[in-house]
Amino acid sequence: MTGHDDQAPGAAPPALAVQVARLGEPVDLTNCDREPIHIPGAVQPHGVLLVLRGDVAVQVSGNTGAHFGLSVNDVLSGGLEVLLDPPTLSRVRAALDSEPLRDNPLYLLSTPVCGRGLFDLIAHRRGEQLILEFETARAGRPPVDSYSQVKRSVARLNATLDLGEFAVAAAEEVRRLTGFDRVMVYQFAEDGTGTVIAENVREDMTPYLGLRYPASDIPQQARALYVQNMLRIIADVTYDPVPMFARQGEGVPDDMTTPLDMSYCVLRSVSPIHLQYLKNMGVHASMSISLVRGGALWGLIACHHNSPRHLPYDVRSACELLGQVASVQISARQEQRDQSYQLQLKTAQTQLVERMAEESDLLEALVGSGMNLLHFIDAPGAAVCLDGEVVLLGATPSRTQVMELGAWLDTQAEVDILHTQSLGELHAPAQAYAARASGLLAVKLSRSRHDYVMWFRPEELQTVTWGGDPNKPVEVSEDGTERLTPRQSFAAWQQTVRGRSAVWQSEELVAARALRRAIMAVVLRRVEELGRLNEHLERSNADLERSNADLDAFAYIASHDLKEPLRGLHNYSAFLLETYEQQLDEDGAAKLRTLVRLTQRMDDLIDSLLLYSRVGRVDLSFRPTDLNDLLVDVLEVIAPRLEQLNVQVQVQPDLPTLTIDRVRVGEVLSNLITNAMKYNDKAQPQVQVGAVRAGERAQHPDLRVPDGVPAQAHVLFVRDNGIGIREKHFENIFRIFKRLHARDQFGGGTGAGLTIVRKIVERHGGQIWVSSEYGQGSVFYFTLEA
Repeated sequence: MTGHDDQAPGAAPPALAVQVARLGEPVDLTNCDREPIHIPGAVQPHGVLLVLRGDVAVQVSGNTGAHFGLSVNDVLSGGLEVLLDPPTLSRVRAALDSEPLRDNPLYLLSTPVCGRGLFDLIAHRRGEQLILEFETARAGRPPVDSYSQVKRSVARLNATLDLGEFAVAAAEEVRRLTGFDRVMVYQFAEDGTGTVIAENVREDMTPYLGLRYPASDIPQQARALYVQNMLRIIADVTYDPVPMFARQGEGVPDDMTTPLDMSYCVLRSVSPIHLQYLKNMGVHASMSISLVRGGALWGLIACHHNSPRHLPYDVRSACELLGQVASVQISARQEQRDQSYQLQLKTAQTQLVERMAEESDLLEALVGSGMNLLHFIDAPGAAVCLDGEVVLLGATPSRTQVMELGAWLDTQAEVDILHTQSLGELHAPAQAYAARASGLLAVKLSRSRHDYVMWFRPEELQTVTWGGDPNKPVEVSEDGTERLTPRQSFAAWQQTVRGRSAVWQSEELVAARALRRAIMAVVLRRVEELGRLNEHLERSNADLERSNADLDAFAYIASHDLKEPLRGLHNYSAFLLETYEQQLDEDGAAKLRTLVRLTQRMDDLIDSLLLYSRVGRVDLSFRPTDLNDLLVDVLEVIAPRLEQLNVQVQVQPDLPTLTIDRVRVGEVLSNLITNAMKYNDKAQPQVQVGAVRAGERAQHPDLRVPDGVPAQAHVLFVRDNGIGIREKHFENIFRIFKRLHARDQFGGGTGAGLTIVRKIVERHGGQIWVSSEYGQGSVFYFTLEA
């Protein structure tokens, strides 16, 4: 309908005025998102909208007769002069000249117009046009102290501890200010849907708290208007839109007759689709306050009333100011949370980069104990695919599934970072492990070697309660055109959402990119270092061989030459003690005994050093040797000691025959068996000697073979039920003269035995390592084949 009658007061003769836009044109599914809601060509009827260019009235709403008793032609011809008395007109013009009105609606004053009632005059400029809105005002109503009201509300908001409590307080304060039946705080998600996170409602009304609404309820152009203009009010949803009329005739520019941009107008008529939507909800009046964060619409404070309701300007101003404060508060709180998480991510990244710089093995730096990928980004599972290896951390798909996922990632677009909440929708096989990996954040480390770092998030099974069926129904007309119809029912409608994980935060994506750059920098630096290292490798190897030979010779000569003077010291100390002990006081005798003991210990250390240097210098005599026969000889030599300590030795039958130096390997077995019975606190010490033959390692799942041990090598072992060794000492026990216990504990010793054992094993081209459970026993594994 057009909203005016040619015979009624305010009728617009076609000779002077022309209606700007025709109303009531249907909106269908093809143009809903493009509906030009900022240029509706009409206003709500509780006020008059007048547009001036300079002092000339160029457009006016068609309800001037109802409010002012003047026709549209009268207002377009006379402008402000026919509406306001001279003193008021002077005040208005002074305000228009002094106030910053560019896209900034401001209240100027309240005044009678044409001797009729009282109107609030609100003005703003849009382009070259001055837009004046005359809103009906209630005479005699005491003004609202906006400052005091907002100050009280802000104090309440400041006292809240978290976002949930903040939203509840905001809903309560807005309802207290406005008196609406229902006030909701409505937050948008990244997908455009919105959820009611707080509500203050009349007790006899159905609550909407927790309901979610589809993104289509608020089209994109409406969201853009909410960002521009923080407040929108509909006084009565049953209103008939009042069309705008423009001046016409010679000399009138064409742009004067085009629909007016009402983005900042309070009286702007709203979409008929939205009006029908509110009617279907049983709402008769509404107001919304925008909550904006970082230039984007974060949410709304939505107000509903079950009867028509018009809020005066001062109350609306208080609400708008409260909305601005709430927007700042939300931004500050979320930025504080984001900055805290960013700091956590940055700290974790720094520690991880430091580990990468210190650790020679990049894979170990990323997945090792302490700080690793699971501490870097909040995810219960992670995987690293590097140089053909796959390492899993936490809750992840299987190794095979991760490898298949890596192959799929290779087929994706050339992107360094891929992230998704619903992996199963992109990669169908992932639906089978949605419970562990519905969410994926993948960082590509290499385009040629298919190296990736991946984080996984599990499926978050959700039951979403929608405010009615989220699928907008349509009606099909007789001509087959689909017409958009706002849904009729807003009863809670539940939907189970599967196959989606928690969202990946923008801070996490930034951190993942930063980690990728750090890893690439470490790899590049190591490649450069490796290139320089290779240049010196041959020369260094030759120098090292000469240095090792010189060092062995020096150790042998030095220790051999030290033996004679040390033996003299020891003998003379013993003679002095034997001859003069009775003539010395106790302190002197004790010092001589200490000297004898120390020279004896030094003699033992030199003997160990001589033995160690001899192992590195003498030629080995390799010949095929049956380890069964060798072990019989070794046990025969140490039999008295075994019998004395009641040690039970079990030898695995059919030990292999290897090409070795029989004497030196005998020393290895003797030393390991002696240590097994020596470092034992059990009533029945037990020692087991055996071998895992090549090809049988799969039958021993607990056997962890270090890198570099060939698959065809037999693994020999000596197992005991002794005191065990803590993992942090696994490397220290092979250092010369390094003992983990006091000198006199467990039979004493110099601490050179295991060092000599490793030297012999390495001269046979093998490796030696230990596995132990503290307090339960140890297993020494070694190989004798390169």
